[in-house]
Amino acid sequence: MGNTRIRGVGRSIPPKIVTNDDLADRMETSDEWIQQRSGIQQRHHIDRDTGTADLGAEAAHQALDRAGVKPEEIDCVLLATLSPDFEMPASACVLQERLGIAGVPAFDVRNQCTGFLYGLTVADAYLQAGRYDKVLLVGAEVHSTGVDFTTRGRQLAVLFGDAAGAMVLDRGEDSDRGVLSTHLHSEGAFAEKLWLEGVCGRAAVRLTEEMIVGDDPAIYPKMQGRYVFKHAVIRSIEAIHEAVEANDYTVSDLDLLVPHQANLRINQAVATHLEFPEEKVVNNIQGLGNTTAATIPLALYDALEDGRLENGDLVCIVAFGAGFTWASVLLRW
Repeated sequence: MGNTRIRGVGRSIPPKIVTNDDLADRMETSDEWIQQRSGIQQRHHIDRDTGTADLGAEAAHQALDRAGVKPEEIDCVLLATLSPDFEMPASACVLQERLGIAGVPAFDVRNQCTGFLYGLTVADAYLQAGRYDKVLLVGAEVHSTGVDFTTRGRQLAVLFGDAAGAMVLDRGEDSDRGVLSTHLHSEGAFAEKLWLEGVCGRAAVRLTEEMIVGDDPAIYPKMQGRYVFKHAVIRSIEAIHEAVEANDYTVSDLDLLVPHQANLRINQAVATHLEFPEEKVVNNIQGLGNTTAATIPLALYDALEDGRLENGDLVCIVAFGAGFTWASVLLRW
């Protein structure tokens, strides 16, 4: 039995473009301030009632078409997201209904920025165990309805965009192609360095007026930026080394590095430390912002479209995010 392979990749990007200058009209910021700190020039936001599952379904249909797979052939649906359509049920179930797939398992993976790689690891385990034959893995986010578009919230509001990416996965025939290994880590001691506290089940009252209109609303995400930046760089470097060394390669053997798109400066710092050529690093955060669980499939989609990702390429994918969690995957395309 061969390794897990990626049969098709798809995406969904809302048409509405929000530039840095657009945000400067809503808060005290500027294009220069945002680009210096993140590299982001613009992002996309939904412009009507659109949920995570809606974006995910559009991306999934494209991935299915490219894979030559019909929806009814999928026997497991995984959705990585931090912005589900509802508190319950899982948005994967909503996505399943959008696709017209009935009866197969569907569940969310809630690991934020590393969610897609955690989901890819779950899909790989299922496929290698022979539990399922074709898995649909989607990363989708609608961030624009959940951040604080005032000067108070600008540190995070300027970073995020809405989008979805999807993959169709199955078992290939080759043992030297496809997913070679996956590596997952977490350190919950840093949970409150990047988090969204409310609405939460551990509070005696889940939602209060103070959580919404107080000086420090709990309904918006919070981040200790410098702390997260430092750990993201360190853990990403560690995870990349772990992935290549587990397969008896070195970083110099890589044809492509696909990092999570949280901050262009993080990715540049990682590449510099590894002495890895910038032209071999996939970055699209400049035009999409941080789309959290969607960034990895979106980056792979772009690399395929512009010809940077070719058959036989050795690719390392890496992500870091809230939890703290971090992960890497090595694959031969």
